[in-house]
Amino acid sequence: MKELTLRQIEVIRAVMLRGTISGAAEFLGVSPPGISRLVKHTEETLGLRLFERREGLFIPAVEAGAVFDQVREVHRGVENLHHALVNLQKGDGADLAFASAPSVAQFIAARVLRSVRARYPDLFIDLNILKIEETVEYLLLERGEFVIMSSAIENPGVENIELARGRIVVILPEGHRLAERAVLSVHDLVDEPLIGVDPSDPYGAILTRPFRDAGIELRQSMRGRFAQTVVSLVRHGLGIALIDEFSVAEVYLPGLVRRPLQEEATVHIHVVRKKGRNLSNFAEYTIKRFRHELRAATDS
Repeated sequence: MKELTLRQIEVIRAVMLRGTISGAAEFLGVSPPGISRLVKHTEETLGLRLFERREGLFIPAVEAGAVFDQVREVHRGVENLHHALVNLQKGDGADLAFASAPSVAQFIAARVLRSVRARYPDLFIDLNILKIEETVEYLLLERGEFVIMSSAIENPGVENIELARGRIVVILPEGHRLAERAVLSVHDLVDEPLIGVDPSDPYGAILTRPFRDAGIELRQSMRGRFAQTVVSLVRHGLGIALIDEFSVAEVYLPGLVRRPLQEEATVHIHVVRKKGRNLSNFAEYTIKRFRHELRAATDS
């Protein structure tokens, strides 16, 4: 027995609903002769009469009742499939869990998620903020699909891909005497109250490296655990700091002045994932947007 194609099922249903060839053609947006030929061809191929012809009307044949019942079921199944695909495209019923270092989460993550939300309006998003030492457990226990970190993670169970490199900059409170200079060196900061992150912390080590490379003894007057804390303390006039440019990536930060650092110092942003884990389309797209937004921030 020859099987029906989805196109034949679609045409049979249209004729069944409208009762005429012209009505079915209008319903499907095609020409009537094509509908007529396909109905005739289907009946001849199957060796069955699907419709009775009465003065131009096409009435479902009594003996084909079971066929029309199945046509309805197939159509309902196709509609359900269509709705499922549309929902998947919108992210309905799906979720995306990932994490980020505080420095990238401050401004860059919001820009990324704006694009993700526009593409997947119904996707549930769970964004966690992690320190570097929390990353491995988060990934290996599969609490999230990936993590955006300010340094690579050394562990055989994960893999790192560099997304972007950013500069280390100097931030000062508005009105500070050094704010008049276009570029600042770590030597200019020696006698200033320095706010930073613990140098034993991997992120803190990145921020303090320019002082070590210059042979300057580091003397911090105040510390914060996260980049956001450091930025807030500087904005309130409590000192100056070195920070990665992603942490101050907004165009306007009232109370804060950014200046390039004369010494070359960079932070490398990586996406870290569990080795061998397949990522969802949502995760892949989000990582793509992180790459774009991170690189755009370095060009600004």
